Amino acid sequence: MVSFYINGKQASVNAEPATPLLWAIREHLKLTGTKFGCGAGLCGACTVHVNGKAVKSCLTPLSSIAGKLVNTIEGLSEDSSHPLQKAWVAEQVVQCGYCQSGQIMKAAELLKQNPNPSRDQIVAHMNGNICRCGTYTRIIAAIQRAAREG
Repeated sequence: MVSFYINGKQASVNAEPATPLLWAIREHLKLTGTKFGCGAGLCGACTVHVNGKAVKSCLTPLSSIAGKLVNTIEGLSEDSSHPLQKAWVAEQVVQCGYCQSGQIMKAAELLKQNPNPSRDQIVAHMNGNICRCGTYTRIIAAIQRAAREG
């Protein structure tokens, strides 16, 4: 049994210690906003925050998060009012939408570290989060909008 906090609430998951955090979130806790993409840490669709740092939950063993704070897309805001979520809508980022929760969580880490990043800083930080639909220009615009309006 591994106990931790998820989106501000205490949780316990009874699973093998090597179970990826992704499966604990999706299958045990039934929070399905975090997506399974590649399962190898290459796409970023499964990005969540652990103690404020963006991590790929498909590579994070459950045993490594005992007592830690996990935040998923569901915990970013209760009513989708986070500046990034609003900017995503305003910039019409989403096409298929599959990667977007991971993209937003990675962007949230950036804006917390750097509230006014340059385009180059955005591109560098978001590297490793892949969008099959190729909405990178819109993703950058949404992050810039959230930084301005946030």
